Amino acid sequence: MKPSLEELQQRLQAAFPDARIELQDDSHLHAGHAGAAGGAGHFTVRLVSGRFAGLGVVARHRLVYDSVRDWMPDRIHALVIAARTPDEAAA
Repeated sequence: MKPSLEELQQRLQAAFPDARIELQDDSHLHAGHAGAAGGAGHFTVRLVSGRFAGLGVVARHRLVYDSVRDWMPDRIHALVIAARTPDEAAA
């Protein structure tokens, strides 16, 4: 069963305490999709954190995936990730 937005928020906030986090549950857009059949969720995650400074896109995404690794693929099937530094978000 997919995590609630509140559960996902708590998990990400624990991994990125300084972050501004926005979440969107996109699961309804994937009804009938093989990954959704088992109840796993599809989410869009937007994070703004100083922790991303000096890191490329792949390294940033790995940090996000690491924070929910135990939920994949049973509870989370897919994440769309936008991970930015505060300076990038302000631009």
